[in-house]
Amino acid sequence: MHTPVALLLELGIILTALSLLGAVARRFALSPVPLYLVAGLALSDGGIAPVPAAREFVDTGAAIGVILLLLTLGLDFTVREFTASLGRHRFSAVVDLVLNAAPGAGAGLLLGLDAAGVLALAGVTYVSSSGIVARLLRDLRRLGNRETPAVLAVLVLEDFAMAVYLPLLVVVTTGGTWSEALTAVLAATAVVVAAIVASGRWGHHVGRVVSHTDPEQVLLRLLGITLIVAALAEVVHVSAAVGAFLVGLAVTGAAADRARTVLGPLRDLFAAVFFLALGMSVDPGDLLSELPAALALAVATAATKVATGWYAARREGAGRRGRLRAGTALIARGEFSVVILGLAGPTQDRLGAVVTTYVMLLAVFGPLLTRLAPTRPAPPRKKRPGGGRGVLRENGPLPAPPPPDSARGAEDPD
Repeated sequence: MHTPVALLLELGIILTALSLLGAVARRFALSPVPLYLVAGLALSDGGIAPVPAAREFVDTGAAIGVILLLLTLGLDFTVREFTASLGRHRFSAVVDLVLNAAPGAGAGLLLGLDAAGVLALAGVTYVSSSGIVARLLRDLRRLGNRETPAVLAVLVLEDFAMAVYLPLLVVVTTGGTWSEALTAVLAATAVVVAAIVASGRWGHHVGRVVSHTDPEQVLLRLLGITLIVAALAEVVHVSAAVGAFLVGLAVTGAAADRARTVLGPLRDLFAAVFFLALGMSVDPGDLLSELPAALALAVATAATKVATGWYAARREGAGRRGRLRAGTALIARGEFSVVILGLAGPTQDRLGAVVTTYVMLLAVFGPLLTRLAPTRPAPPRKKRPGGGRGVLRENGPLPAPPPPDSARGAEDPD
């Protein structure tokens, strides 16, 4: 088997550069995500140092990266906790949709886009980047914070909404039939509901399957199951990331602890590749042509995302600082925006320039604003009696086990 020298050389340079950028970010107590994105911009086809031989590997690695990020995020929570959180955040989902889709739709009308362009831009401004947010929560050690379930609920509800939105976008863009779109929407909804119910009732069997004393077996089994579920999720127009997250929720107890340890290095490697690929998807030549419109839209929708996070975190009982952290965490846009542009962009020249500039602005500056939000280190995670993996909130651990509809208690002073 012959391995192209150019591929090895480009990958070696890429990984070395990512290592140096990560070290710089750690030196200043920052998330490396913005630096990885800028590096991807420099390595894109229109950048200063394109890497054509490594492009296919980077694109494939990016898809695996976002799956691993959401899988390991799901390992930190239980199905019972998360379904209860989703129930609490029905109104948060409505607030999110109204506040964040409306600016995109309005901007599309002002820019003179057609119906497909207006619908596409509304989706771009609505949906946050699950991959970027998941990495930020881990980098900034906020997984145990009181506001984190609110952030995750908003993200997952957005991804569920995409199951309805994407078929509609395809119908408007290509002139397909509404019956086809309705069938796809109903199938996606049924699969999501079935997956959540199955995770809650039979998730412990997944833990038994992946449990093993050999780390290699744990890695192969868990990654294999996750990729299969992610692929099935994509078939019914649900994000592969949601499928991976549900698998993570299904693995509990000692199996989850073991899985986090085994997956950690692999997750970090492919997560870095994901952010690099996101930057490489942007043509630097597009960044200046529509900068004023994209900047105005970015400022407006950054504010609406902060408002969304503030409202959702308030429903979790978080204090003012926790609400601000939740809002800034949701600012970044990313992978879904690229997907939306791919569906509607071929016939929307101006849309492509606006979206690429908009996404790059928020993907870079969103994590920086998140880092600047007031914070304090979360206390160490503690196991619940009986082996649960309850999330330790900032005002102490929740009672074990809490009923799904239990009162949230006094507002967190933070």
